[in-house]
Order: sequence, then structure tokens, then C-alpha cells
Amino acid sequence: MIDATILFSDALQSVFGPLDFLPVPDGAIHRFRVPDDKPGTLNGWYVLYLDGIASGAFGSWKTNGSSAWSSRTPVDYREAEQVRQRIEQARQQREAEQRKRQLDTAILAQRWWRDARRVDPGHPYLVAIGVRPHGLRQRGDELLVPLYAGGVLTNLQRIAPDGGKRFLFGGRIKGTYSPLGRITPGKPLCICEGWATAATLHESGYTVACAMNAGNLKPVALVLKAERQSIEIIIAGDDDRRTEGNPGRTAANAAAIAVGGLVAFPNWPNSAPDTLTDFNDLYRWEADHANE
Repeated sequence: MIDATILFSDALQSVFGPLDFLPVPDGAIHRFRVPDDKPGTLNGWYVLYLDGIASGAFGSWKTNGSSAWSSRTPVDYREAEQVRQRIEQARQQREAEQRKRQLDTAILAQRWWRDARRVDPGHPYLVAIGVRPHGLRQRGDELLVPLYAGGVLTNLQRIAPDGGKRFLFGGRIKGTYSPLGRITPGKPLCICEGWATAATLHESGYTVACAMNAGNLKPVALVLKAERQSIEIIIAGDDDRRTEGNPGRTAANAAAIAVGGLVAFPNWPNSAPDTLTDFNDLYRWEADHANE
């Protein structure tokens, strides 16, 4: 008979790929690095029980996905109830762990933000995208982009001189945003993906909420619409023309529908290359070709 720990490990690897450890069947939540994630990250989690019918659960904090597992189909109500209770316990453990991680990261983000200095206007990333700092701060050679939820600073996006971006590990992202300008009644609010796009739109006169990625457009739009029901929302989407399914357009359209808002995409000149995807790309391309 194959050991239940091995079967559970096989289930993990069928989702995450090859792992270099065997699960610990102690009923506690464990974290692990998901293959292909950045070194040092521990986005994967699992919990495994071996008493009674072997069962457990696993998932990823990065994707928010989770799966339940049992070594066999329960034979009666008692076993089925045992598995159900364990899965519920695993859910509660996971959510408690996630809340703790997010709180710890929020405290770190607030300390970094407090201690950071004013941005060097000659920072290579700002020069490359051709916009002003708009309230960002700088720590070492990294720009800090603040992310808020309910008016509380909960996370930071760090932007390196070469444009590389990463969030503080363990911090909340879903539903958080970085504001540029003050949201006021009677004035439309743009919601976009990246900070470069947000800064470009803000310099064109718009109030902007930067959602940081396509998957966060809808959560941010729903949060802001719930807070300010009468506000007009414009989703300023990316146009990922070279990517199958155009995820930028797909996510922007879905967000606009969810809140009854408008949607806008860059209006590409015929001569613009299809490598350009967002409003900052369009702004920079037009600046470079203004005399042609």
C-alpha cells in the first residue's frame, strides 16, 4: 500500500511541479517555495492529517488558489464529516496566517515609507518613462510606490533603476491601489494597471488609481465604486496586442462592466509598433516622433 504522505506529495507536485521535500503530516500549516517563484519566497502552503482518513489541503498565497485532498472517498457520513472539518480548519489556519503576514508587511511598509527620502528627479526609471515623481519616495536606489486599502498603507511596490518591479513579500495586493490626485465628486476617476500609465494620465489632468496589474483592475474598481457610488469610473486599459487573448483588454472590459464604467485604450497611430501596450508607451512614442 502506498503511503498517504507520498500520495499527498504526488497531488502537490501535480499542481506545483517537482518539490524537494516530503510533506509533514502534523495537522499544522506549512509554507514552501513554489518552483519557478523567486528565490526566498514561500508562497505555497499545505496542511496534512494522517489519523482516520488521510486528508489535507494545499494552495498558493500568490494565486489565491487552493485544493482539498483525501486519500480515498469517505465510506460513511462520519468520515465525510471528518474531512469537511479538516478542510474548514485548514481554511481558517490559512486565512489567519495570511492576515498575520499581511499585517507584518503593512507595518514594514509603513516604516520604510516613513524613513524614505524624497525622490531624485533624475532617477533612471523616471527619466526613462518621462514623468515626474508625483509623491513617490526613494529608499536606496529604489522608488517606493505606496499601496492603500481603506486609507491605510498596506504594501509597497519597489521599482529598481532598470524598471524591475516587486512588492514587499507577504503583503496584500488585491483591492489595494496607489492614488494620484484627490478623488472629488463630479470628476471622473481613471483606474489603470501600472504606475507609469497612472503618472502619464495624471499629468494629462486625470485623478488616477493605479491597480498595479490587470488582475487587480476589477477588485479596485469594485472597492472604489462601493466607497463612492456616484463617481464616474474610466478603466484605462493596457492593449496587449501581441499576447494571446489580449489580457489587458479583457481585464479592463470586465472591470468596466462590473462597475458600469467606461473603458479607454490607447489610440495607436498607424506607424506605431505593436510592441507598445499602454498610455505611457504611446506618450513616449509620440514625443520621440513629434517632428516626423
